[in-house]
Amino acid sequence: MILSLISGLASGLSLIVAIGAQNAFVLRQGVQRAHVALVVAVCAVSDLVLIVLGVAGVGVVIERAPAVLEVVRWAGAAFLLAYGLMAAMRSIRGTQAPRPAVGQEGSWLAALGTCLALTWLNPHVYLDTVLLLGSLAGTHGADGRWWFAAGAGLGSVVWFAALGVGARFLAPLFARPGSWRVLEGGIALVMVTLAVTLVA
Repeated sequence: MILSLISGLASGLSLIVAIGAQNAFVLRQGVQRAHVALVVAVCAVSDLVLIVLGVAGVGVVIERAPAVLEVVRWAGAAFLLAYGLMAAMRSIRGTQAPRPAVGQEGSWLAALGTCLALTWLNPHVYLDTVLLLGSLAGTHGADGRWWFAAGAGLGSVVWFAALGVGARFLAPLFARPGSWRVLEGGIALVMVTLAVTLVA
């Protein structure tokens, strides 16, 4: 049981730590200190749901219905491209403040919608959580697979919480407009690259 838990934790972290759409968005929100708890909660809960679905066997269903992933792939690519272009424009203009004034953090609904889209419209999320982690969990037996899922879920919660909270310590660095423009440029590059790889 403990070995399955540790294996799940290691597998989950190895997949989630790589920079991606979710991580870039959480980092940006963390630096801004804007709706961080909401964004972290949405990312972590979404991962937990997808991991449970994968371990429960939904991955097999998705593999047999490639049309579903195809629709998600194109919708996700379009969203990532649009978000990447917006980040690129912010980088070029250099007008985005690193930490908005109180009451100017932007709508929590906008943050929620963006976070949900970056998560649920990203086919890589399904491949990593539902298919890959679901398959790996199956190698741990009927009981061990749920311990594996618990470990993978714990990895997601720890990572997103650490990224969201830890990003605020980078705020002094991004107090300089130049640093903030570099961050936005990096986010734009990640988003556009992911969009291109989805349809390539």
